[in-house]
Parts: sequence; structure tokens; C-alpha cells
Amino acid sequence: MRAMPAAAIDHAAARRVLAQRLRGLYAVTPDASDTADLVTRVKAVVAGGAAAIQYRNKTADVAVRATQAAALARALAHSGALFIVNDDPHLAAAVDAHGVHVGEDDGALESVRAIVGPSRLIGVSCYNDFSRAEAAVAAGADYIAFGSFFASSVKPGARRADIALLQRARALGVPVVAIGGIDAHNAAALMAAGANALAVISAVFAGPDSEFAARTLALAARPPFDDSQTEPPR
Repeated sequence: MRAMPAAAIDHAAARRVLAQRLRGLYAVTPDASDTADLVTRVKAVVAGGAAAIQYRNKTADVAVRATQAAALARALAHSGALFIVNDDPHLAAAVDAHGVHVGEDDGALESVRAIVGPSRLIGVSCYNDFSRAEAAVAAGADYIAFGSFFASSVKPGARRADIALLQRARALGVPVVAIGGIDAHNAAALMAAGANALAVISAVFAGPDSEFAARTLALAARPPFDDSQTEPPR
């Protein structure tokens, strides 16, 4: 087997360290037209304990998304929270985000990696498909996401995932994210089942007090075991 170049090994190791920060609450932004309000709410969510923010806006045009992503990147630059851009590797690179999150229609991981470079994280939606997760990790994904685990108001027609996928996926050696209908009442069960982080939209952004909502979710999303290791103790 050909040895990896030293530079490639260094980048991979750095990404593994960065990915370990993906623990607990992973807040995903709602569709929003008011950039200033979005930034204010995202800051509140981080103050409430979110470890990561994913910028996701399915309704805005290219110019608005560029403006919002840049504003969030500036706001989060010294916050300690990871900043991930949904779907758009070019935008993730342009605003110097920590990474990009892609789905099944967003191109091959090799192409995504060529755009975002060797140091940014790539997260992959795997829905309810363990074989997709295996292939994604083999292709260089830095974390994987499964869901929807519960009924979701954001994606009411989303494929439903079995909670057993979470612990099974821990053996793949990258952080595992759960998504879909997650709130303070069901968060702990997903963490106990093996999730490293919980991706949440409505439960943190839909109400009037995003900081309080985030604090509640962050407490519920605390790992029940030593999460410094990818696989839980048996």
C-alpha cells in the first residue's frame, strides 16, 4: 500500500481534531430573510451552548445566501463554535467556514473536497442508509448524519431512520449526528443511543427565546458517556 504524503496525513489529523468539537447541540438555521435578526438569534444560540452552527437557507437567492453566510462567519469567528455551510462547498470556502454539509444530490465527495480544500470538514447526510455512511467515510467524510428520527415540521416527508443506526455507526470512527424532529424531550434518548451531536432547527429557532431554548437542548444533549472516544464503552 502506498504511504500517504506527510501533508495529507497532517490535514487528516487536523480535521479529526476539529471534528471532535462536534458534540452536543448542532443548531441549523431556519430559512430567514432578515440577516441582522438571523445573526442575533445565532449568537443567542451559541451563548446557550451550541457547539456548532450550520447555515442553511433553502429559499434565499445566491446573493442573500452569500451575504448571510459571510455575516455569520464574522459573528462566529471568535465564538468557539464550528461554522458549517449546507450544500454549497463554494460558499463554505468563500466565507472560510469550518466545513460544508452535503446530501445525496450535492456531488461526489472527491469533487467537494477539491472545492473546500484539505483542511475543512465535510459532513454527509446518510438518511437511513448505513451503506451510504460506510461509503462516505471511506471517501473521506469527516462526520456523518442520520435521520429523520422523529416527525419533522421542516421536512415532513423525510425518510425515517432507526435509532439503532447511531450506535452501529460509531464503529466507523467519525462523529455521528442525529437529525429530524429533535427536541428537549427526545434528545437524551438519541445521545444514549450513540449520537455525538444533535442537529436541531425548530426547537431552538422557532420560539421567542433562542438562547433559553438552546440552553435547554444543550443540557439534554450532553453525552451520557466519555465522548472523547468515538465508540462508547461496552
